[in-house]
Amino acid sequence: MTRVFLADSQPEVRSALRMVLLDLDMSVVGEAADWPAALAQAATTHPDMLLVDWNLIPPDSSLLKLRATCPAAVVIVLISQLDARDQAALSAGADSFISKGESPERVAERLQAAVGGHTRSGVSPGVSRFGKLKDESAPQT
Repeated sequence: MTRVFLADSQPEVRSALRMVLLDLDMSVVGEAADWPAALAQAATTHPDMLLVDWNLIPPDSSLLKLRATCPAAVVIVLISQLDARDQAALSAGADSFISKGESPERVAERLQAAVGGHTRSGVSPGVSRFGKLKDESAPQT
């Protein structure tokens, strides 16, 4: 069972993600609502995957700090808007990213792809970029 740590400031987002993860038979092993808590708690849960809201990451920080605490975990960044953030998320140390505007089904597909493509050295190249990320009919968050 894949062990997942969630870091998002919005309780409703964490709740929705928790439901998707449980439907995928993934285990939520910890949650954080802010960056300091994510850094402090993630390593203690020994996650296979970290789901992190882009807006939690301070401008003076990077995912490299979080990745250093959980070096074997796949890092997925949650973004609210599609723009240059996708490339920034990848260059900041994420393995991939997921738009918060995605349907639960698409989120599930992307999470399964990330877990399925994970290797000890990271994810396979085909998992790193998902192409078109968002259903145009989905509301912006």
